[in-house]
This record gives sequence, structure tokens and C-alpha cells, in this order.
Amino acid sequence: MRSRPISHAVACCAIALLALVHTPRATASAQSAATPAGDGLSKLLAAELGRWPAKAGVYVKHLGTGEEAVVLGDERFNSFSVIKLPLMVMAFEMADQGRLNLAERHVIARADFRGGSGILRHHDVGANPTVRDLIIEMIITSDNTATDLVLAKVGGIEAFNQWLAAKGYRETRMVMSVFDFFRKPYELRDAKYRSLTPEQLLDLQLGGSALAESRDERIRREADASNWLGVNTPRETGRLLEAIEKGTLVSAASSKEMVRILRAQQAGQRRMPHYLPIGYATAHKTGDGPPVIANDVGIVYARSGPIVMAFYTADIRGLWQDVEDAIGRATRLVVDYFDGKVVSPR
Repeated sequence: MRSRPISHAVACCAIALLALVHTPRATASAQSAATPAGDGLSKLLAAELGRWPAKAGVYVKHLGTGEEAVVLGDERFNSFSVIKLPLMVMAFEMADQGRLNLAERHVIARADFRGGSGILRHHDVGANPTVRDLIIEMIITSDNTATDLVLAKVGGIEAFNQWLAAKGYRETRMVMSVFDFFRKPYELRDAKYRSLTPEQLLDLQLGGSALAESRDERIRREADASNWLGVNTPRETGRLLEAIEKGTLVSAASSKEMVRILRAQQAGQRRMPHYLPIGYATAHKTGDGPPVIANDVGIVYARSGPIVMAFYTADIRGLWQDVEDAIGRATRLVVDYFDGKVVSPR
């Protein structure tokens, strides 16, 4: 067992502003093999997250030592685009099984285009990316056009949620497609929008008729999970990231490719990677719901070994960008803890 990099006195000085939860070990043998949960780090994180102008939860695990730290680890959060992470895993499993051809091409029609993040909707109709291309864009640019296309390739929401349940992710699920997610706020304002086609919705979003909501209106809408894109908990997301890194869900080759894709992430540079030392790689996926939600989950390849982290937020009352930076600072706190530096909350 590794010696503690933070003294008991320093760890205890952190004010526990949130309830602390530590993952129990499943068996006696597992308990003896793993490092006990990190009380000191959990207290540091609870104090750090308690200063954020938002509800926040996090799950952390050092994959070398087995040490964990959790704040609101089993709380359900709106996934936003983090739900694209398990969708990628399902697609690669189907490819491993010969049920999905990643080299197959899809000719994009105008009805395929989705608003929001991504680049495919800026291309001409008729572009023909491979399924692998769609998965890559779904992750590295969080492309919403690619997401609904990949979702259709794996069999739709019901098949995806059944897969999640079968893999033991009981809380994680997709609530609606990206198209329905973007249409829902319009429907809540006026039932006539229920019949919008993808083309009509995109025209509304891009033609200056985008729905304007106040921050409080957005928070009230987010309070109802039936309006979410997906549901995640920090702990289940951490388990999924660990399985990707260790190659326990899909083949070793597919696991390696998924990590490569996650390391090519083009968004969220103000979050997990922001304050890391030069040379520390991050394989991560963001979930954006400005101005009230900023999520980031991933694996940091620190000097001490790979560290899984899953940060979720809700009800941001301050500046969204400040919460992005706060995720970056908390990530650095975790890395410094495991890499042996003495740290304390700001």
C-alpha cells in the first residue's frame, strides 16, 4: 500500500460541505486487494465542489492503486453529450461481434442534420462518412448529426438502453434522441411544434427563431428528468471509463481505438485538461448545457498512473465558464494528490 501524499492534518482541515460516499468492496478478496477509499481526497473534493455556484458530483479512481473518492457519486445528472460515451462502446462491441461494419458509408441527407455541436451539418448534403467517421465526430466534436445516425445504426434508444442494463449500468440511460431533445423545448411552449420535421427544426434553430429561455426557465425545465437527453451518475460513468481503459467491455483493439478517439477530444479544454502539467494526456468526453450544466468525464494519464474522473454539474448560478475552470482546478487537485504533492483546498 502506498504512503499517503497528504497528511492527516491537512486532509482533516477540509470542510465537508457535501455528503461523502465511498464505494464498498464487493468481496473480501477484492477488499484486501484494493487500496481503501481516499477519505482525505473525498474531503478535499467535497470542500472544493462545495464552493462551486452549482450542484456538483464527482467520482475518482486511481486505476493503479484502486483508491476512490466520491461526492454525490450515485446522484442522477443530465448527461447531455456524455451519453455519447456508452453509445460509442456499444457500437464498438457490435463491430467486434460482426453486427456493425465500421467501414460502411452513410450518405447524409438534409433530414439527418442536427443543430448544436458538431461539423457535419456544415457540409454539403451527400457527404458519405464511414460509420467509424461518425463515431469519431460524435466524440471529438460532439457532433449531434453523427450521434443520431450512430444511435440508429445500433438499433435505436430501446436497444441502447437494454444494452446498458444488460451491462450492469442500471441508472445510465438515454431519454430521447438529439432531434427530440432539441424539439422538446418548442413543444413545451406550444403543442403545435410536436409535428416539426428535422428540416423544420433545423430551420428554426439556424434561422433566427431559436427558442430563448431565461436561466431560471432553463433550470426549471432541467428539474424534470423527462426533458433530459440522458441520465448518468458519476460512479457508473467512472466504471465505464475504467472498463474502457482496462479493455473489459470490448476487445483490446477496440478499447485502444476508443481511448485514441477520446484523447483527440476537441472540446472542453478549460475543463479536465486546463491546469494539467505539460505532457499529461487526457482522454475525455464533455457534456454541455450552457448556461446551467457543464460536465466532463475521462481518464488522466498522470505520472502516478491512469486516473478516472467523472465530473457532473447542474443548476449553475454563476458564470458557466467559471465552472469549467473549477473542473480544471479540481482535476489538478486530484492529480497532485496522487502524484505525491501536498495540497489543500483554495
